[in-house]
Amino acid sequence: MKSWFKKLATTCAIVAFAPSAMLHAAEPTAAAAPATTDADPALWVVKDKDTTIYLFGTVHVLKPGLGWFDEAVKTAFDKSDELMLEMVMPEDQAEMLKVMMPLAIDQSGKTLSSRLDAQQLEAYQAALASLGIAPAQFDMFEPWFPAMTLSVLPLTKLGYDPEQGVEKLLTASAKKTGKPVAGLETPTEQLGFFDTLPETQQIAFLNSVVKDLDKLGPQLDKMVGQWAKGDPDALAVTMNESLAATPELAATLLWDRNARWADQLKARMDQPGTVFVAVGAGHLAGAKSVQDYLKARGLVAKRVKY
Repeated sequence: MKSWFKKLATTCAIVAFAPSAMLHAAEPTAAAAPATTDADPALWVVKDKDTTIYLFGTVHVLKPGLGWFDEAVKTAFDKSDELMLEMVMPEDQAEMLKVMMPLAIDQSGKTLSSRLDAQQLEAYQAALASLGIAPAQFDMFEPWFPAMTLSVLPLTKLGYDPEQGVEKLLTASAKKTGKPVAGLETPTEQLGFFDTLPETQQIAFLNSVVKDLDKLGPQLDKMVGQWAKGDPDALAVTMNESLAATPELAATLLWDRNARWADQLKARMDQPGTVFVAVGAGHLAGAKSVQDYLKARGLVAKRVKY
């Protein structure tokens, strides 16, 4: 079971927030750096006579200095009356911890180390040690939580910053301009996708992240490059390489959510106004994308050329 991180980086906003909420709650928020590299991510629009919905694919962690919030993206955002995200990012990290900890901690008291065989445990402990984390810090948790943490923390050494993620900057801009911000899901729902995974899949997730720890940076570099070029087809190929081998995971993290979101967006078309919808780019790429489900519901999403 490989390439879990490829899905997470472009499908679940919670992956960028949850680990930092626990391990770095006291750290100051990083300031946005001046853009030095132009990016033109894909943008779509769905319209009827009195409603416009823009669809924008995001990456949840980015390096500073990437200029994506301009041109057609900025124009669409400025025209919009409302920002809609996968979930509304919590302002209070302490409140997020209150939501996250009951789900992340194994309530039965079973330790993480007891779930792993000797070889898996050795590799896992070595991965934590490489990041300066004591294994005991995570022994109370279900496997999905240290897996999420290990998916994000190494990236900070490579210059990636959750505070530079698209959702963070869009949210800040919306609040500055007085736009309301809504979520398609709640943090509890997103955390639940991982918490309800069978133990075998959670362990496979953790083992996969541990095994490919040194590949996370190059994988994300590749996906960000495809996203910045506005190439959702290439992004779909990169992200979906292992979907055929993990159909249950694909259904949980992608397809079922895409279908629910399409229902929500179709209902939103009954209300007049303009909405800027920003979700992980993986949801807007490849087969069974949000656009595909919208089409099945009689709504056509057209690519905005710029």
